Amino acid sequence: MFKPCAVIPVYNHEQALPQVVAQLHAAGLPCILIDDGSRPSCAAVLDQQAALPNTHLLRLPANQGKGGAVMAGLREAAHLSFSHALQVDADGQHDLSALSAFLAAGQAQPDSLICGYPQYDSSVPTGRLVARYLTHVWVWINSLSLRIRDSMCGFRLYPLPATLDLINSAHVGQRMDFDTEILVRLSWRNQPMHWLPVRVHYPTDGVSHF
Repeated sequence: MFKPCAVIPVYNHEQALPQVVAQLHAAGLPCILIDDGSRPSCAAVLDQQAALPNTHLLRLPANQGKGGAVMAGLREAAHLSFSHALQVDADGQHDLSALSAFLAAGQAQPDSLICGYPQYDSSVPTGRLVARYLTHVWVWINSLSLRIRDSMCGFRLYPLPATLDLINSAHVGQRMDFDTEILVRLSWRNQPMHWLPVRVHYPTDGVSHF
């Protein structure tokens, strides 16, 4: 069974969020929004979005960090009987035209983790590229493999049974370390992975919690 949804951790991204949700709904994906202790103005936008069809809102009592929010969303997705969850950042930096390719790959390879590797435009800060490369080197050392093409892109389609088995049995970082650590730990478990390109843009007025 292939029954996907989108999981979107939200922390003060009220400007970009409605457009992200609209694009996901246009692709036929139900959305699970996780309010990770956002300010009142963002919480109000989340309430508005939660009133839309096929949209669920999970409100955390306090900020847990990106990883904590994503893991709460993955558990909620399983509770709602979804088989797969597409992790999407709320800041609008991912080009969601890649959605159809990710969903097709997930349906064709339901046991695989479908991972995005970024294709940057000129908006990417140089410091981000340097930090990402250093992280990649550390990931390759820890995983003893080069098969993890990019460990920091928050655009992935998770098969929920294997992913939840990991996060329920091992400690995974709750903040920005989550994206990298969960890939390394899944790699240690020989989790099948399939990689697809996704264009990434950094808006000049975007909000980053990196």
